[in-house]
Amino acid sequence: MSKKTLVFGASLKETRYSYLAIQKLLKHKQEVVAYGLRQGKISDVAIDTELKLHTDIDTITLYMNPARQKEYYEYLISLKPNRVLFNPGTENPEFYELLKQDNIVFEQVCTLVLLSTNQY
Repeated sequence: MSKKTLVFGASLKETRYSYLAIQKLLKHKQEVVAYGLRQGKISDVAIDTELKLHTDIDTITLYMNPARQKEYYEYLISLKPNRVLFNPGTENPEFYELLKQDNIVFEQVCTLVLLSTNQY
């Protein structure tokens, strides 16, 4: 398999982009873990409602608005991801500065577009 992606802000609603991203990541043979407010499963991916201390996260793809992100800054940085993807609507200059301080790469980009264009 490939490097692990954390979908942060995962939703069980089939019309949500986080749901679609999990489906598409799996289709592209990506290893996926997910965190959301409601427990459940998308394909074989369980949505955790408790913060887990993953040690091998390559990419965090955010699906949570900036106001809600704030309480998770320390947790997300503690995972030491190689990159954080800010999907449309999640852009957060305050968080960008914190990521820069920890030398974590970030992009304002749509995960679905990256996967569709083989740029993930």
